[in-house]
Amino acid sequence: MSELSGLSEVTHLNFADAVITRVRSLGHPLCVGLDPHLDLIPALFRRGSMAAEDPATVAAVSELLEAFLDRLKGKVAIVKPQSAFFEQLGAAGIALLQQLMQRAREQGLLVLLDAKRGDIGSTAEGYARAYLDPNAPLRADALTVNPYLGLSTLAPYLERCQSHGRGVFVLVKTSNPGSADIQDLNVGGRPVFVQLAAALSEPAKQLVGPDTGWSALGVVVGATYPEQAVRVREVLPNALFLVPGYGSQGGSAKDATCAFVRGPAGLEGGLINSSRAILFPDAPGSSPSAWEKAVDAALDRAIDELGSAVSA
Repeated sequence: MSELSGLSEVTHLNFADAVITRVRSLGHPLCVGLDPHLDLIPALFRRGSMAAEDPATVAAVSELLEAFLDRLKGKVAIVKPQSAFFEQLGAAGIALLQQLMQRAREQGLLVLLDAKRGDIGSTAEGYARAYLDPNAPLRADALTVNPYLGLSTLAPYLERCQSHGRGVFVLVKTSNPGSADIQDLNVGGRPVFVQLAAALSEPAKQLVGPDTGWSALGVVVGATYPEQAVRVREVLPNALFLVPGYGSQGGSAKDATCAFVRGPAGLEGGLINSSRAILFPDAPGSSPSAWEKAVDAALDRAIDELGSAVSA
C-alpha cells in the first residue's frame, strides 16, 4: 500500500502498548460503549420530553453517563462513546461529549471515539486534527475510521498514531448483516475484507508498540463473524481487533475472542465492546441504589464471561 508506506519510527507512547498493558492487568478485554439511546434512558434519569431538541434531554443524558462512568472506574481499560448519539443533540451534545471524554480520562480510562470518519485530503486532515491532536477539544486516544474512500485517506490518522501515540480502528468486517453487501464481494479471488486487511499489513507492522508487540493500527471485526475474524487474524497478526456484536447483538464471548492469541496473561489481541447490555441493564430499578446494583451486575457479568474466555 504505497500511499501509507514510509512511516518513521514511533517516538511516543504507543496506543496498543497502553491498552494491552491495562487489559493484561485487569484480566479481561471489555470495552464499554457509551451509546445513550434516548428511548432507552431509564425512568430514573428521564427529563422533559426526551426529544433530541429538548434542552432537558442533554441534562438527562449527562446525569446518566456521569453516574455510569463512576461505575466503570478501575474496572475496564477503555470506553467507547458513539459520536452520533451526541451529535443528534446539537451543539450541547457535542459539548457534553467533550466533557465526558475529559471526565473519563480523569478517571484513568482510555477513550476510543466511535465516529467512523472517512474523507479525502484536507477534510481527512481536519478530522484527524479534531480528534487525535494533543490539544484537540474532542481529543481521543483512538478513533474508528472508514477506509472506503481510498487507502490514502487513512494517512492523517496514521501519522497521529506515529507522532502522538494515538490509535485507529479501520472498518474491515463489521458486525451488521448488511456488511456482506460490499465487504464479502469477491475481488481478485478474495473477499474485499481480506483484500483490505492485506493492504493494511505493512502500516500495521510499522506501528507495532515496543512493549507488547501489538499495533496501534487496529481493525473492526464483528463477533457475529468468527470465521471471517480468523481469516483477518491470519493476515494481520499484530493488529488489535475492536470486536462489536458481543452481547445484545448475539455474539458469544467465545466468538468474540476467537481470533485472539496467547499472550503472557492469557488470550489477547483486542477489545470486546458491549454497550446497551451494560448501560441499559434489565430491571434497572427506580432508585439510584437499585440502578447502580443493576449496572454493576451487568458489568460484572460481562467481565466474568470475557475473563473466563481469555483465561481458558
